[in-house]
Amino acid sequence: MKVEKTIQAKIVYPTKIKQRLLEEEYENLQQLLHGEKAELYSANKQQAKRFYRKIKPNKEYPLSIRKDLLKVEQRNTKIVQYWARIPVKGRRGGVWVAIWPHRLIEPDMGICESKLFKRNKDFYLHMVVQKEVEPRTNCEGLLAVDLGIHNIAVTVNSKTNETHFYGRKLRAARGHYFHLRSRLPNRKAVKKVGNHEKRIVNHEPHKISKAIVQEANRTNLVIAMGKLKGLRKNRNGKGRRFNRRLNSFPYYKLSSYIEYKAKWLGIPILILSEAYTSQTCSICGGRGDRRNGLFKCCCGAELNADYNGARNIMKRGLGLMSKLGATVSLPRTTPTDSLSPMMRVEAPCESWWGSSHKLIAVR
Repeated sequence: MKVEKTIQAKIVYPTKIKQRLLEEEYENLQQLLHGEKAELYSANKQQAKRFYRKIKPNKEYPLSIRKDLLKVEQRNTKIVQYWARIPVKGRRGGVWVAIWPHRLIEPDMGICESKLFKRNKDFYLHMVVQKEVEPRTNCEGLLAVDLGIHNIAVTVNSKTNETHFYGRKLRAARGHYFHLRSRLPNRKAVKKVGNHEKRIVNHEPHKISKAIVQEANRTNLVIAMGKLKGLRKNRNGKGRRFNRRLNSFPYYKLSSYIEYKAKWLGIPILILSEAYTSQTCSICGGRGDRRNGLFKCCCGAELNADYNGARNIMKRGLGLMSKLGATVSLPRTTPTDSLSPMMRVEAPCESWWGSSHKLIAVR
């Protein structure tokens, strides 16, 4: 199957003439989109009419470049390794500019339609690349991902029984900047602080998704995630703090990062319904109560609520994979000592691992 991803590259060391040509093409695009007459390269004009049908006032739009007009070459120069040709009206054949991508461009990657952005006085080229990937068919288990409020993501590994909690830095940054904005004197300071927060919030989902996909790749697992539809519904009576944290966490961004990074490596993605996963006990299967990040069941189990939800997603995913005929290895029995205090339970009942446990409840 063919998969795509975006490689971000900065245009570096442009000459004054090349900088002027890029600025003219970019400014002419903005004038054209806002109803003014401007000269633009014919293909760029066609792309603008194709993509930008609803134009918002006082907003700048990137220059869309057709894949057959953008050319990227690897050259052994002293300045940079990669060069790109960008079509402009002011020069026949376009301008060749040095680019600095955030990762290597592999030879088997094909360049698709890309966009040219301008930030302050610098230009950035976002290249959509495509390559052929063989999907994995011999996965040995499942990595369940649960999205939550206290922890933006909790993963449970069915092969190694490892559990990871993600989102501490993101949660701390959101809370810090929320209280900081309330004490700032003017909008200019608020905007400056917001830019700092935006960079952190954009960076952390990349780190979290990379760690999750690397774990699935290392242990050869399928990634199972819950559907995001309706995540922010039924939140009446939860309080302002709960609603603020729920609306400020980038759930869709994180799930999309996990999905495209997994597809790039050929790792299968299983999207499941999260219905009742937060209300069901992962030990006995009965209904329990979730309060303040702790899940309690009538069987005596006390679990971290996000961990309990991730285990339920894993159980549901393993059951679905078995129905589809996939060969997976079931989780091994976990001794009491290997569980962290946040995950220990007291449950003299038959667990879903297939053997009876009586574990100590420590919170």
